[in-house]
Amino acid sequence: MDQTRRDFLKASSTMVVGTATNSLSIGRNAYAKGDNAIRVGLIGCGGRGAGAAVQAMQADPGVRLVAMADLFSSALQAKRRLLRETHPAQMMVDDDHCFVGFDGYQRLIESGVDVVLIANASRFQATHFESCVDAGSSTFVEKPAAMDPPDVKRILTAAEKAEKKGLSVVSGQMWRYDPAVRETVKRIHDGAIGEVVAIQITTHRSNFRLRSRRPGQSEMEYQLYNWTHFSWLSGDFLTASLVHHTDLAAWVMKEEQPATAFGMGGRAALFGENHGDCFDHNAVIYEYANGVKLFAFITVQPNCYTEVSDIVMGTKGRAYLQKGRIEGRNPWRYSDKKGNPYQIEQNELFASIREGKPINNGRYMALSAMTGIMGQMATYTGKKISWNEALSAGHVFGPATCDFSTEPPIKPLSDGTYPVRIPGVFALVKGR
Repeated sequence: MDQTRRDFLKASSTMVVGTATNSLSIGRNAYAKGDNAIRVGLIGCGGRGAGAAVQAMQADPGVRLVAMADLFSSALQAKRRLLRETHPAQMMVDDDHCFVGFDGYQRLIESGVDVVLIANASRFQATHFESCVDAGSSTFVEKPAAMDPPDVKRILTAAEKAEKKGLSVVSGQMWRYDPAVRETVKRIHDGAIGEVVAIQITTHRSNFRLRSRRPGQSEMEYQLYNWTHFSWLSGDFLTASLVHHTDLAAWVMKEEQPATAFGMGGRAALFGENHGDCFDHNAVIYEYANGVKLFAFITVQPNCYTEVSDIVMGTKGRAYLQKGRIEGRNPWRYSDKKGNPYQIEQNELFASIREGKPINNGRYMALSAMTGIMGQMATYTGKKISWNEALSAGHVFGPATCDFSTEPPIKPLSDGTYPVRIPGVFALVKGR
């Protein structure tokens, strides 16, 4: 079911990489602070994409949403109507700039936008980001930016190209923009909890939204319509959801990535034909070269305990990142001004464009996704995997390109359900 109007209206770093450019303009145009419209395009018209568009318009009065693209016309038109209602003065998408279909993203990019908000099925994020950078557009990229090792490498390459072009790249891994989290991580880096010895990241949540098959939909259309429940489109729940927290762990570890990972996962609670092939629980233990352990847990199960937390344990205390609290020898609690990190990331994106001082989150958004991918590989295979082994693997989710006529890589069984990978049986494709 599409997000309701009421829900939509209700919803409506110190470590961020920055590069001063002096006279270098960002993207197609240079902007005097507070002057000139910034033409924005939205790729992906789900709830998160529409939310990002609202926050972009709230970030800068000069933002004009001028183009939208989605695989499905119904999704695009529904969000177009809602955005016109919430921000009529800044919502300027006419009929000729509503792009539907698999090539819609390219037509949007070629339509003359300055900034692109990318918030679509994870399978397509890397391709769309590459195309935006090639065209000279600054970007916001919703997480996860990558869902397999080849995607990670493509994101890294495109991010380097964006830096050379003076483009801004902001990641949807929004906790890096939360004021309380920023200050807590700064204090960890300054030694408030001593040496870090372990980190626990947890996402216990209810199920992602389920979409039932519509009459007349082909198998490919249905899987794209219900994409969060198919691993070849979403990267599975660990990569799709826990990536926020693998990113926070990387930030705490000063961008160091784990050396190894092993774990367990499978399906225990989600049954029925609408649930696709994703695991509904994972537990992964990562180990860094210096011996620090990262304990990662995710469940996506209805009617169960829920928690979202990141706890950093040190030799002198422990820190609770989302709560902005430190316990131990140096107790502290964040009490300064709070803010919505989803809004702050858009504020900083458009401020960087106005001021000609690009920010680039591309490297960490790729590598933090890779940590999630590595953990997913470990639980799929039931094996212990090294970072180098995972990054060099030839494991790819689904076809490189597709359209509505493409045969999906996973098909339903005779009872309408989908096969789930079996640890100890599933094997990674080795890279060449």
